[in-house]
Amino acid sequence: MIPQPIICALRSSVTCWRQRSVLETALRLKALGFRTVCFRSTFAPGPVTSMEEILTRVVIPLPTYETREKSPPPPESNSVEFMHFYKSLEKEEKSQLLAKLSLDFGVDHKGVSELAGKLSDTQQRDLATILQVEDRLRYSLTPRYKQLLNHISRVEGGVKFLVDLRADLLEMISSKTNDSPHIRDLNGTLKSLLSEWFSVGLLRLERITWQSPCEILQKISQYEAVHPVRNWTDIKRRVGPYRRCYAFTHAAMPGEPLVVLHVALTESISDNIQSIVREFVTLDSEEDVNKVYTAVFYSISSTQAGLQGVDLGNVLIKRVVRELQSEFPHMSQFSSLSPIPGFSSWLLGLLSQHRKEGRMELLTDHEWREVADITNTTSTNTLDALRKLISTGEWTRSERLVHVLEGPFMRLCAWYLYGEKRRGYALNPVANFHLQNGATMWRLNWHADTSPRGVANSCGIMVNYRYFLQDTLSNSAAYMHNKSITATEQVLGLVSQFKKNSKL
Repeated sequence: MIPQPIICALRSSVTCWRQRSVLETALRLKALGFRTVCFRSTFAPGPVTSMEEILTRVVIPLPTYETREKSPPPPESNSVEFMHFYKSLEKEEKSQLLAKLSLDFGVDHKGVSELAGKLSDTQQRDLATILQVEDRLRYSLTPRYKQLLNHISRVEGGVKFLVDLRADLLEMISSKTNDSPHIRDLNGTLKSLLSEWFSVGLLRLERITWQSPCEILQKISQYEAVHPVRNWTDIKRRVGPYRRCYAFTHAAMPGEPLVVLHVALTESISDNIQSIVREFVTLDSEEDVNKVYTAVFYSISSTQAGLQGVDLGNVLIKRVVRELQSEFPHMSQFSSLSPIPGFSSWLLGLLSQHRKEGRMELLTDHEWREVADITNTTSTNTLDALRKLISTGEWTRSERLVHVLEGPFMRLCAWYLYGEKRRGYALNPVANFHLQNGATMWRLNWHADTSPRGVANSCGIMVNYRYFLQDTLSNSAAYMHNKSITATEQVLGLVSQFKKNSKL
């Protein structure tokens, strides 16, 4: 007699084989030129031949207000069918499907208008009546597709599917493929749901070590967006002695790190990235607790594009600080060593903007003469030569240019971080992130990232955002409410020099 567990396993294998065969057949037909998606899911009652049919089938009508808590949920097969259908589409077809979903299965605007009018008419009635009408109006503002999103989140792989679906929405909006109000509303609804599903209480903090599963280590390497991992020895060192790597995970996405933070344990606050990612201690060295007074956050990477805007990085840093304080009670300094993406592009744009002027007050007369002398150009051509040097990174090969450009580039970078704003907040996204968290713009570091990437992004400059734990709440409030940036004398001094030279 065959044991029951083996029978169950065989049944499961057959079911998976059938589903995979159906999908593979559909994809082969598609590759041969059949533009209509036509497949029969083992869960579905019939073949799907169009977007209209799949949406009509899986997006059920919004229950009436009276039956909203009594209506039975739709069959799980609806969610699975929609997921299979969506995954089988090409990029352009996905865009069309999402556009149709957002437009035809959103809010009943006519019903909302009628309830809004009714609410206005009941203002003279008793409070209970007003509250009930307000509740009805609130319920009527629920898009029909929100039910589908909720139901998808409850099936296996559903949350990951929705995270990826939102990534598609964000790409549509950013690329202007479709940034209609309906698409933006769908994106907002999904973001709100994801913020609930990925709330702090549902996240798990994991320390990644060399003993972690190979799949996790590989993903950590692949997702590293700030300082690319070169090989397995590199990642082994980044999770080894005097280093820490932490990640948030979620029960609905097992084995999938959501946001990753790399930390260096040092005696003092690092002023360059080479000492962290290149000049390593030996792999088998033992940590000396007496040498660890500082935690330097040198890389934080969000791994899921679909979770953009869901506040995970801020929470991760706070959790890691508590973990490190528990492990090293004497630790007294917490700081980032952050890249400055966009500075070089901003600087080139600034130079291009004033190109017709021939010379600029962004550099002193003495600095312009030195650049002209080193590049062997006339005063009228020096600006073009400087722009070319920045574009190619060739200036880093000349010790004289590195010395001459340190002053002006540091002044310009300080202004870029402190003075350039978007809606009153720091233009640079990394600066905005740390300032929102309550950090202090503490120190700019010259020659801090000499890699080709560092030179191309920020002329090799990096910045420390320091977390004075007793001040983070007040700093965050001052920045968020008053758009006030807390900075040290070094940064403010460089900003002042920039203003003086630029006549601002």
